Amino acid sequence: MQGEVRGIFGQDIYIDPDSQDGQLLAIFAAAVDAANAMAVQVYNAFSPSSARGVGLSSVVKINGIKRLVASNSTVDLLITGQAGTTITGGIATDDAGNQWLLPSPVVIPFDGDITVTAIAKDAGAIAALPGTVTGIGTPTRGWQSVTNPNAAVAGQPVELDAQLRKRQTVSTALPSLTVFEGTIGAVASITGVDRLKGYENDTETTDANGIPAHSISLVVQGGDATAIAQAIAAKKTPGTGTYGTTSVTITDEYGVARSINFYRPTAATIKVAISLKALAGYTTAIEASIKQAVVDFINGLDIGGTSGAVEWAEVFVPANLALGDGAKTYKITALTIAKNAGPFGTSDLAIAFNEAPSASLSDIAITVAP
Repeated sequence: MQGEVRGIFGQDIYIDPDSQDGQLLAIFAAAVDAANAMAVQVYNAFSPSSARGVGLSSVVKINGIKRLVASNSTVDLLITGQAGTTITGGIATDDAGNQWLLPSPVVIPFDGDITVTAIAKDAGAIAALPGTVTGIGTPTRGWQSVTNPNAAVAGQPVELDAQLRKRQTVSTALPSLTVFEGTIGAVASITGVDRLKGYENDTETTDANGIPAHSISLVVQGGDATAIAQAIAAKKTPGTGTYGTTSVTITDEYGVARSINFYRPTAATIKVAISLKALAGYTTAIEASIKQAVVDFINGLDIGGTSGAVEWAEVFVPANLALGDGAKTYKITALTIAKNAGPFGTSDLAIAFNEAPSASLSDIAITVAP
């Protein structure tokens, strides 16, 4: 722009930034730059790998999915009672007094047990450990007991762009060439499903994970149990068995009842102890960023970990803030990890095929050397 103006008014015109004409040119240049940036964002919005915000929410619709809004916690409940009992508007309560809303109606089948997914009445990350949801909030004739074999899945905030991109990538497996990949894609597209891992045993014998011959086993975190079972039943091949500790009875369009089994993941709490030497610029905000980065890394690991383990060396990457500017303000002198109540050490932590690595800020301890 400066060159064009000098071509019109002569090379001796004064248009440096401290002049009025120079500042006016800067306004024009900023406007053009903003328009260029908008054009780049519009172009990037056509691809899920580069779209952001509203653009990403719109483009993923071509895969039949949408951005997840803030959700309530869910928990699988084992309802026991007399066959044929109908529970309408049922509510279960946990030891902390939280209310969990059952789907309505719930009809207890002939075997006297049914697994349903209840939703927390209040929004937020409401926790419930296994065996703590045992109260019947709405006494109903024929409803005898209720319990939760697995821990509740905490409610989620609005889905981040990175999480939506990852789910979009998995969802493309729906029209895949293999039935197994299609089954995983169908379950991944269910609202509330956070993490999942699928295993297939196409051999004649039980495999190392205990999965029987000619069976599949899905480990699913989050989502409605009935919706998950229906997706598995609709996608798996005839004659293929399903394996897991969560069992849901599905009745097909011909009235035939089938039991669909899958796993809810067992939480593997990963604890990290970091010792560091503070350098110039180290603050409590940097410390908080280190803890958050480590927590995000652990909670982002796949069910079953990385090749069946949480690798000690990999934790250094988030602990060093991926070598960003903040990492220049400290030096890690020691880092150890532990699983659940196990001892801290520098060995990789074995993760079972149906375990989900998880951590909270309270599981990350940082010691700053004087």
